[in-house]
Amino acid sequence: MAKEKLTFEQAMENLEGIVERIESGRIGLAESITEYEKGVKLIKQCRTILDAAEKKIQLLARGEGGGLVADGELRGEETD
Repeated sequence: MAKEKLTFEQAMENLEGIVERIESGRIGLAESITEYEKGVKLIKQCRTILDAAEKKIQLLARGEGGGLVADGELRGEETD
């Protein structure tokens, strides 16, 4: 069965659950290591999602000359 891609929010929620389980001490060492491995994969997925979002924002924020516009320029404010 193909694994469903999680949204950023879902991945963060799962990651928070993993941290809580590990920090609680209610699970043993072997299970903690398994959970840690899942957490590392979730972190990588979150970084991938954030990187894609950053690239999209940069593309949307390009000025007429091809360079990134300053924050004030996005809102129509003048910058000095």
